[in-house]
Amino acid sequence: MSTLMTDTPTWWGDKRFHTWNTEMRREFGDKVFKVMLDAGFTCPNRDGSIAKGGCTFCSARGSGDFAGSRRDDLVTQFATIRDRQHQKWPHAKYIGYFQAYTNTYAPVVVLREYYEAILEQPGVVGLSIATRPDCLPDDVVDYLAELNERTYLWVEMGLQTIHESTSTMINRAHDTQCYLDAVEKLRKRGIRVCTHIIYGLPQETHEMMLETGRAVANMDVQGIKIHLLHLMRKTPMVKQYEAGLLRFLEQDEYVKLIVDTLEFLPPEMIVHRLTGDAPRDLLVGPMWSLKKWEVLNAIDAELKRRDSWQGKFWRGR
Repeated sequence: MSTLMTDTPTWWGDKRFHTWNTEMRREFGDKVFKVMLDAGFTCPNRDGSIAKGGCTFCSARGSGDFAGSRRDDLVTQFATIRDRQHQKWPHAKYIGYFQAYTNTYAPVVVLREYYEAILEQPGVVGLSIATRPDCLPDDVVDYLAELNERTYLWVEMGLQTIHESTSTMINRAHDTQCYLDAVEKLRKRGIRVCTHIIYGLPQETHEMMLETGRAVANMDVQGIKIHLLHLMRKTPMVKQYEAGLLRFLEQDEYVKLIVDTLEFLPPEMIVHRLTGDAPRDLLVGPMWSLKKWEVLNAIDAELKRRDSWQGKFWRGR
């Protein structure tokens, strides 16, 4: 492994890390926002084909709580959310984000119908498809590779943690090797991968969380989403919380974890997000997660306080 250390900061606009917004403006020359969609899929971790009950943190809407309503067709969902976002960004472009549940868990003929319907919408410059690493059969990857040749494509997958003890506790229902194999399969076809991880999972220590972050830093993935664990009502994790297996992170603790992680991420890795939130009426805690901009401002302030930046301590693969 070669040893590389970034001795001087690389600025991404006014940020000290490689933001999604900066990358989109570089790629497309304008603001780009994701239009979050619910295509009506389910998940093999819910329907019994792999497991039942789903991941213990996952909401009834399959982590698509801010997506469109599955009562509406995809084009209607797209138009509704696009128009809402346009109030803030009237000249933006769009990426269709298939967010809820497992969005490659269907025959290719179905996937093609859904994905192409969104690609046909005016202003759409790409797709982001959230899925599980165990739902990428060869014919699906072939179609994703075809899409990747003609549009801007991301595949987003939830790793959450590299620790198998935590994986069992949260009922992830695949092991870390399955995730690594899926990354390799996608990258062989040149497809961009965004890895999701969660900080604050039950019984994980500070060092365990950073071990997951370091593992992602050394994967051949092009993006990362770091989520704060937020506990929602009516999820299986509520029982784990009531049993004393879960402690909510404090805001200062989370901010330091994020900055520690940014320091060892490769500078070219795109940071899609640095926290997570939930609908207020469903949130059990931590309640400070509702103040997302306060959290993001605190991350910026901690980077500045340390005179630090993404990749400061990155050591090349």
